[in-house]
Amino acid sequence: MSLSWSKYKENYTAIIRLGIPILIGQLGAIIVGFADTIMVGQYSTEALASASFVNNLFYTANFACLGFTYGLTPLIGAMFSQGRKNAIGEIMRNGLVLNFIFSLLITGIMFLFYVNIENMGQPQELLPLIRPYLLLFLAGLIPTAIFNTFAQWSYAIGNSRMPMWIILISNIVNIIGNWLLIYGNFGCPELGLNGAGISTLIARLICPIAIMVIFFGAKKYQEYRHGFFNSSISYGNLKHITITSLPIALQLSLESGSFTFAAVVAGWLGAIELAAYQIIVIVGTLGFCIYYSMGSSVSVLVANAAGRNDKKGMRQVAFAGYHIMLALATMSSLIFILFGRDLMTIFTDDAIVIATASTLIFPLVLYQLGDATQINFSNALRGTSNVMPMLWIALVCYVIVGIPATYTIAITASMGIYGIILSFSIPLFLAGALFLYFFMKTTKK
Repeated sequence: MSLSWSKYKENYTAIIRLGIPILIGQLGAIIVGFADTIMVGQYSTEALASASFVNNLFYTANFACLGFTYGLTPLIGAMFSQGRKNAIGEIMRNGLVLNFIFSLLITGIMFLFYVNIENMGQPQELLPLIRPYLLLFLAGLIPTAIFNTFAQWSYAIGNSRMPMWIILISNIVNIIGNWLLIYGNFGCPELGLNGAGISTLIARLICPIAIMVIFFGAKKYQEYRHGFFNSSISYGNLKHITITSLPIALQLSLESGSFTFAAVVAGWLGAIELAAYQIIVIVGTLGFCIYYSMGSSVSVLVANAAGRNDKKGMRQVAFAGYHIMLALATMSSLIFILFGRDLMTIFTDDAIVIATASTLIFPLVLYQLGDATQINFSNALRGTSNVMPMLWIALVCYVIVGIPATYTIAITASMGIYGIILSFSIPLFLAGALFLYFFMKTTKK
């Protein structure tokens, strides 16, 4: 774990080179999230609170689908280091079928939430806004899963720039669509929150179309296409992908599910608290997305080293990534401390919401180190393909420990919205320690 520059120089360079395009794409997503929240928040506090509930409810669904695509990364990354491009194409064909089925299943589960939305304890005056917005989000799950399937292939073969450009273009479309449809500019209908939902859905349809055109049309990907079209859907491949994908999907579902539960608890406290929670979550996403971009890079490079059976190299990548994570966590924390209140005033002019959100800066900063740690070592463990421990770690940390901690601190201890954000640190630090332990155990010589 030495901090010697000479020891980790090549790892730092490789992680940053692969991670920067992912980071740019993530920052683009953050900007869209900021833009959505700003435009919706300026439209009305009710719209902001409704968006908060739906966005947080869908975190679990989105991360479940995203996590299922993550199972492809260690498989493709190892094959890529071995030069097996036809085999990658075969894995992609089977992976695409599995991810479509999985996202269809998640869509069905989320529809059950829609039909039972009135039983979730949210403010009654928000339900007419929540229902149509939720349906628009629901329609985007399958297209997003298809895009992420191809994006993981691109990341795993070392091309992180191509998904970045697609994400950035779709983000521009999203922001323009928001401006036109939320407020009714340039003769468009004024749709408020639904306008934000429609523009987001359009952007999510653009992404899979663009990346599939490139995969199936670009000459340099011919060998991957050859493997894709000249292979069949086989039980062996489906089983292999499921073994690596399902634990990661469930891990991310349980993690994000604990945050979804927190959003529901915030809704119990009232519309002001729910709006403040949304602002904190969006601001906190700045740190999360930065960490996860580098985490994805760590996963790919660990998978490449695993394909060479280089356990020493796997550890060096993981700890080099952690050094980068610590630096990023420090930067994020300083931004939140110095400019947190200024960021919050961008999203709404409601003085009560701003005052409430401003009290949450300390617990927001507190969980940054835990978040960076668990992201780094969960991705490092994912790169080894030893993903089964990730499932029970998530179950213990986020469900058995995290959900009761949120309820106890926020409700039982009467700390309210402050207690909700404060409780996030507990499962994050615990998960980080356990992911590190199993990564070290897996890469033991």
